[in-house]
Amino acid sequence: SGGETALFDIAKDILSKLPKNFDLETAQEKYPVKYEESMNTVLVQEMERFNKLLDIIRSSLQNLQKAIKGLVVMSAELEGVAHSLTVGKVPAMWAKRSYPSLKPLGSYITDFLNRIVFLQTWMDKGKPFVFWISGFFFT
Repeated sequence: SGGETALFDIAKDILSKLPKNFDLETAQEKYPVKYEESMNTVLVQEMERFNKLLDIIRSSLQNLQKAIKGLVVMSAELEGVAHSLTVGKVPAMWAKRSYPSLKPLGSYITDFLNRIVFLQTWMDKGKPFVFWISGFFFT
């Protein structure tokens, strides 16, 4: 149906924007745990948290697409994801594992991707002079 096609397209659009998971091994080599560099620990912990959230978002959207195609059963949890995407809300399944956010779906995804870029830039170019404190998980 048209609703299912739209839902499939929303899932496809979000999936297309998701980057690969952070390479934690490289991050730990480049930013080892040191007393005088406590932010190294923060970086690696944040990357771990974002990887978990990326995994949840990615797998739920992939499973939703499979359910729409009839390849897997539409579970109650996937039904919740589908409903949230349809009304532009962040699915509860993601929010449970996410940093606190009251943003609607589109703004949440943009914000989520910006947080990932912040951490990736830190990883690639070194510790920033200014930290985006509200960009951290704080859980």
